Amino acid sequence: MSVLSPPQASPAKATGAEAFAHLDSVALSSPDSVDASARCPRQVEDVVQQVFESDPEYQQYGRLPCQAQGRQLLSNYLFSTGEAVIAPEDAFNRLRWGGLLVHVAGKAEQVDALRQRYHQFGGFSIETPVTRYATRWMGMVLPGLSRRGYYFTARKLDLIPPGLCTDRFTYNVRLERHGADDADRPVYVVAKEVPTYENVLWRLCEKHQDLDDQTLSRRARKLIDSVFPVFLTREAAILQILERNMPEPYRRRLPRVVGVDKDDRGFVRKLQLNWLRMSGSSMSQLEFAMQSADLLRVLHDKGGMIHLDLRLDNFVICDNQVCFVDFGSAVRVGENIRESPLLTSLFEEMMRTSEIQRLLGRWMSEGKVTSEVIREQLHKVDKAIDFFYLAVQMNRPHFNPEFTGLVRFDRESAEALAISSLTGSILRPRDPRNSPFKSAQDILRGLENIERQLQGVSSAA
Repeated sequence: MSVLSPPQASPAKATGAEAFAHLDSVALSSPDSVDASARCPRQVEDVVQQVFESDPEYQQYGRLPCQAQGRQLLSNYLFSTGEAVIAPEDAFNRLRWGGLLVHVAGKAEQVDALRQRYHQFGGFSIETPVTRYATRWMGMVLPGLSRRGYYFTARKLDLIPPGLCTDRFTYNVRLERHGADDADRPVYVVAKEVPTYENVLWRLCEKHQDLDDQTLSRRARKLIDSVFPVFLTREAAILQILERNMPEPYRRRLPRVVGVDKDDRGFVRKLQLNWLRMSGSSMSQLEFAMQSADLLRVLHDKGGMIHLDLRLDNFVICDNQVCFVDFGSAVRVGENIRESPLLTSLFEEMMRTSEIQRLLGRWMSEGKVTSEVIREQLHKVDKAIDFFYLAVQMNRPHFNPEFTGLVRFDRESAEALAISSLTGSILRPRDPRNSPFKSAQDILRGLENIERQLQGVSSAA
């Protein structure tokens, strides 16, 4: 399933004195990926050295490249200074989900003024209040000689900017604190929650301006009373089944339920999941494709589930492993959803209108999909829907901007051309009635053949 942004006031656009915030701001991922001495102000170096270098989160997530092939990547850490302020709306677009904005300046009141702006903007939590540190003098922190500096940190908790209307999500989805670890550092989980009536009504008004108030109100009420709770309840149940059925280590590559809030009818209103945070060194496009196919194979054959919504938004790379998220649309293999009139209605609507089904229908009409294995499942709940979209997605990993820097992709490379050729064979086999690709296992086998071929070419060279 996909959601709504809360109906907050849209943030003001940066103008006048704020315009420079978009020009010279410091984006520091680590001393390894950026020449700190050449490109980072001294106060940023001081804060990194005194506060962050010993922090386990920075050690794991701060040492990722912030640029690739001349392009700025999404960052886990952004450093802002008094001379180059990063405005909240700019930081929101440049940070990964859960990333930290660190603002450093010489005056406490200057730091606090920006802290208030981040608090008022929404979408962030103030992780560290205005805090004092000592600057270095002659390379050292010396009592009486070192000056005082101040900083605060703000963590990006929301997936979309406050006040923005989008088709990408259906629930209120954000990070929230869920206790602390052994070192008393906050632990974050993903919270998916049925939105309020006002939230949904606002969203429908934005999208369907031609409908009357009564119709909009009726649709909003149905969504929050029936549709969203049903899918959220199903997602909680499906993930608990997968936690039981999926073998290790595949189990760790799917979300795990850590908390559930239900209404008096027993429907889930809020679901808390462990956070599969984007992280790892870069992998090849072929490795990305092989991991994805292998996980889908196990999801189908061992987990007994069909995802039905394998858009790249629902892929995550966590600790160098491809993971799947968002199981709100998933069904059990062999499940008879027609036993429930409500589920029958909801899934029939989804099969007509989902992004994947619309793409499949369009490509069939254009002759881009001739495989009978896939064509026969148009508007149906079947494993073929999953491996059809996998065949498409493994050709364009950077359609998800989060993967830039985590997946190496060159469309003219030998592996990209080989994967593209494999996709063509999956969608348009020589004999459409007898395709050799009938499962995720078959796709994985095709990718393994590419790997052997490329290794052979490399050895020969």
